[in-house]
Amino acid sequence: MKKFMVVYRMDMAAANKMMTENPELAKKGMEDWGIWMKKHEADFADAGAPLGKNTQMSATGSVEMSNDLAGYSILQAESKEAALAVLADNPHFQMSGATADVMEVVAMPM
Repeated sequence: MKKFMVVYRMDMAAANKMMTENPELAKKGMEDWGIWMKKHEADFADAGAPLGKNTQMSATGSVEMSNDLAGYSILQAESKEAALAVLADNPHFQMSGATADVMEVVAMPM
């Protein structure tokens, strides 16, 4: 079984606006996530979590910055197509402009 990193992206300004202006919709979205996670429980190597504020690090130091990364999870599936099929009904995509990057986790040779 292969592992696939899923990085959920969204317009953070739109997400924050929705959470403050329509808390009922935000609550429903979280409930939908819970239902979806339970339905696909066996498909996760790591269910993941929301992501907090970003600090970008380089050889010259670090800087606080904003990005569109909202969360992550690690799916386990036979193929990328199978992983994409699991994500097809993900409630993340109910947010306008929301996307997810899906990439295989490649084992490092030892």
